[in-house]
Amino acid sequence: MDLSLPPKVTDRAFARLAEINETSEAPKALRVAVEGGGCSGFQYEIKLDEPAEDDLVIESSGQRVVVDRVSLPFLENAVIDFSEELIGARFIIENPNATASCGCGTSFSM
Repeated sequence: MDLSLPPKVTDRAFARLAEINETSEAPKALRVAVEGGGCSGFQYEIKLDEPAEDDLVIESSGQRVVVDRVSLPFLENAVIDFSEELIGARFIIENPNATASCGCGTSFSM
């Protein structure tokens, strides 16, 4: 029995994805993946992509965020958000499973 909680996506992240897709003839999903590497052991990869057959698809207002099955355990109960600050705007991951992270915000360890 699998009791893991999938990641959550904020309304702000879905709204930004809608802004990105509104000028596209073929709207894409936001793919959030975890890969080995980075300065802390793991790193996030965030890109526009098409959903794969075995992806978890989180959908709201016609927008989709997808996570592959390999990355899913690393993102258990995480929050995918969008942040706009003076230093820049980007999608961010608030991951309760990460024990340490790098200053770049894309690398973490567990």
